[in-house]
Amino acid sequence: MAYKHVLATWLGATLGFCIMPLQAADDTAADHSVHQSGNPLPAPGYARPPFHITRNATTGPTGLTPVKVAKFYGIDQIINQGAGQTIAIVDAYDDPNIEADLGTFSKAFSLPVCTSGNGCFKKIYASGSKPSPNAGWALEMALDVEWAHAIAPQAKIILVEAASNSFANLMKAIDVAVKNGASVVSMSFGGSEFSSETSYDYHFNVPNVSFTASSGDSGYGVEYPAASPYVVAVGGTTMNLADATGAYGSETAWSGSGGGQSAYETQPNYQTDIANSNGKRGVPDVAYGADPNIGFAVYDSLKYNGQSGWFQVGGTSAGAPQWAALFAVANSIRASASMTALTLPDADLYPAATTVGNFHDVTSGTNGTCGTLCTTAAGYDYVTGLGSPITNHLMSSLTQ
Repeated sequence: MAYKHVLATWLGATLGFCIMPLQAADDTAADHSVHQSGNPLPAPGYARPPFHITRNATTGPTGLTPVKVAKFYGIDQIINQGAGQTIAIVDAYDDPNIEADLGTFSKAFSLPVCTSGNGCFKKIYASGSKPSPNAGWALEMALDVEWAHAIAPQAKIILVEAASNSFANLMKAIDVAVKNGASVVSMSFGGSEFSSETSYDYHFNVPNVSFTASSGDSGYGVEYPAASPYVVAVGGTTMNLADATGAYGSETAWSGSGGGQSAYETQPNYQTDIANSNGKRGVPDVAYGADPNIGFAVYDSLKYNGQSGWFQVGGTSAGAPQWAALFAVANSIRASASMTALTLPDADLYPAATTVGNFHDVTSGTNGTCGTLCTTAAGYDYVTGLGSPITNHLMSSLTQ
């Protein structure tokens, strides 16, 4: 195990994200979680995917299913499923098996077939040539693509693969996603903030295109691009299901949820009513399930740390593609009413939070020991933002 840990640490430093070895198959310890928290972020200018896996890979699905998640967040009350919209998933490197894995996932949960053949799925190499495969980023792609499809099963999905995990290449991929007709772009990655980050913000300031990003998985602290005021930053919660159907019980803050005040981004207009803002951009904006112990079922056939199959995955990177799918559904409803697609959804989400019943306000839990900025509270807080969606109510505020 010592050798594996050294190897994993070296790989993480080389590839720009954190890899921790899976437990051995005969390990009988109760906690099989694989955590990235506490490990250093990549060097400035590079990003990692903030996912966590729980237990060893299995031959059948483990963790949350699309039906249960839809029940929990009221998504099952929405008839529209995103028809006519295109969700872009932006990640780094290549997953050569992603289309086949999406097929396995869709079949397991009776979702519509989504392939390049029927025009539902498309993979694009942002640099024009195929990037090298990467097992860690491939697992992230599987999470992103499969769960975007689960939440908005009639939307088209384009996976745009950046040549590497540098922000320069990732931003190029984002531009490619927009040029290829995406109305929503999901970014399940993040890196340390840096003094010149505001120079990248224009990539997200695009009319009629929404951008989501994971807030991070190491607890208190702000990452980019979640810090951009033009991005909907998604924090994390622990979902407590009321029963076996997935009915809503409660949520508490997930301790790994990234959040706080940006060091370089100023307070946007939609956050002017936030207490203790100090004129700084607050992160996150919203929240979603992220605790890997109540994680999402993901199928990945490209071996990650020697294992493939069904993984139970958490982290704030799980919420970014699912919020993106919700915006795709909103855009589909808006299109049917001859309205344009959303631009800067934060401008709609913050006013919507003043209406009781649009969000689950998460008021318990922390992501650190820094006091106010690390503690949940009624209304907005720097751990879970405005809270998680009560989709069947919130959708009205997004489609007016």
